[in-house]
Amino acid sequence: MTVELLVNVTPQETRVALVENGMLQEVFIERARRRGLVGNIYKGVVSRVLPGMQAAFIDIGLERAAFLHASDISVAGEEEKPEHNGDDNITRLLSEGQTVLVQVIKDPLGTKGARLTTHITIPSRYLVFMPEVSNVGVSQRIEDETERQRLRDIVLAARGEEGVGGFILRTAAEGVNEEAIAYDLRFLQRLWASVQERVGSAAPGEVVHEDLPLVLRVLRDISDAEVEKLRIDSRETFQRIEDFVQRFTPDLADKLEYYPGERPIFDLYSVDDEIQKALDRKVQLKSGGHLVIDQTEAMTTIDVNTGAYVGHRNLEETIFKTNLEAAQAIVRQLRLRNLGGIIIVDFIDMQTEEHKRQVLRALEKHIERDHANCHISEISSLGLVQMTRKRTRESLEHILCETCPTCGGRASVKSAETVCYEIFREILREARQFDVQKLLVLAAQEVVDMLLDEESTSLAELEAFIGKPIKFQVEALYNQEQFDVVLM
Repeated sequence: MTVELLVNVTPQETRVALVENGMLQEVFIERARRRGLVGNIYKGVVSRVLPGMQAAFIDIGLERAAFLHASDISVAGEEEKPEHNGDDNITRLLSEGQTVLVQVIKDPLGTKGARLTTHITIPSRYLVFMPEVSNVGVSQRIEDETERQRLRDIVLAARGEEGVGGFILRTAAEGVNEEAIAYDLRFLQRLWASVQERVGSAAPGEVVHEDLPLVLRVLRDISDAEVEKLRIDSRETFQRIEDFVQRFTPDLADKLEYYPGERPIFDLYSVDDEIQKALDRKVQLKSGGHLVIDQTEAMTTIDVNTGAYVGHRNLEETIFKTNLEAAQAIVRQLRLRNLGGIIIVDFIDMQTEEHKRQVLRALEKHIERDHANCHISEISSLGLVQMTRKRTRESLEHILCETCPTCGGRASVKSAETVCYEIFREILREARQFDVQKLLVLAAQEVVDMLLDEESTSLAELEAFIGKPIKFQVEALYNQEQFDVVLM
């Protein structure tokens, strides 16, 4: 598996493309005017406590108040998350006007404010620091028990008996020497001390710690062993990354490459074309089948269709092969579009239990490369696969697009025929209410064309019925649903 990172930097935005075997798998976008907030720590103020929801709204200086649930509130002296079962728990934990140190765990999405926690965590290259607890954990992806114990011993020794805070050893720590991990630990402790100093002097609603910018964040979170090449098209950004790599990820130093080419860096693997395709509802499969992806507020649905693929042997084999190909394509689209929450996949119905099992295993196998936490259920009696995927940042569509002003997000508009009949009803209504000499209809070109052509007979009958002439005028700025009936 060959993995490359392409970094495209302009003053307005930074884009990072993760390319596996020459194919775009993930894209990260951060705009100067709207940077992501996940990982930022704020000195917040409780603006409202909601006992019925076991939650509170916290003012952290954003346009919308952020949301803090009782289950995300740490209690002093407790190693684990407390169980909040009583109706008055949130009122015992928080009160209006109280200042509280909070961290953003989910960016504002749509009309919802940011999601917060008081369980502060600060990640570095090999460790995650948790100031509220004292235990030491190891990533589940490190399976060798001897290595797990070695890593625990390194952290315990470096922290010391009187050391503050707990740590989680990340997957990237596997096989790393003691000096590198100890350096990370001391760096996190110094960083936390500086955060505490800023908390004392910060005004309520002020940020006291900001997470790294996009490029450095991706470098921190991705495994050295995975990356074959890291190309950056900005000299200034290349130097910043070079400094960061020397300090924190020296294994990446010989993989860095400044890209001065005249051809845009994203054209190397047709990244912009792939991003454009990722905004389409329909995804073509190589066999001729296709996926239809619909992203809604509640969930994302993915429908698998054979399309033009007719197979070679029999129907069951055709369906099976289409579903297998779709499993791989679905995982890629989830990563590329950054789709999260509840996802329902409607595979084509299969009769053979073995085929169902193989398709599900293929889906699970491909999703192992996804950095986001995913959970997949068994295929239901209706042939549906329910899954969840954790997403803390907005999807690609939400970053790059906005709701269509014509259809209002319905993804459809009224047909010209429907609008013609609405115009007929409006003309009748106006003619009965007011004494007028004639009527003028302002509408879009398609609607006027249909009124004067296919609906000309109906129009003549209407004119005869109301006894008034009807004139038409095309309005170039009107969408197909818009019209006005003017009395003259």
